[in-house]
Amino acid sequence: MAQYAILIYDTLDADDYTPEQRAASQRHADDLVDSGALITAYALRSADTATSLRGDVVTDGPFIDAKEVVAGICVVEAPDLDAALELARRNPAVQWGRGGVEVRPVAGGIPPLAR
Repeated sequence: MAQYAILIYDTLDADDYTPEQRAASQRHADDLVDSGALITAYALRSADTATSLRGDVVTDGPFIDAKEVVAGICVVEAPDLDAALELARRNPAVQWGRGGVEVRPVAGGIPPLAR
């Protein structure tokens, strides 16, 4: 099966979610785990904690200034893009109408490193 990265965009940081929004996000994550599709997932800290590099220049803040920022990322296994889109469509960020998701095929990677 192919792997797909789902980039989750939102106008709110995860730290600003209401308890109901946190619960909805957790239910979605649990559903992905239960389906066997989830490879890995991470919520990201606020965009104002980002540090960006452009050549030799280091700046505080995200790479671009945007209303919506990447709030998290997950990687899923799916038989095809349509199946990956169906998994992504269930993400609360899509349902809330203030953000959305972007789905991209994973081109390659390395397995998790032993610690």
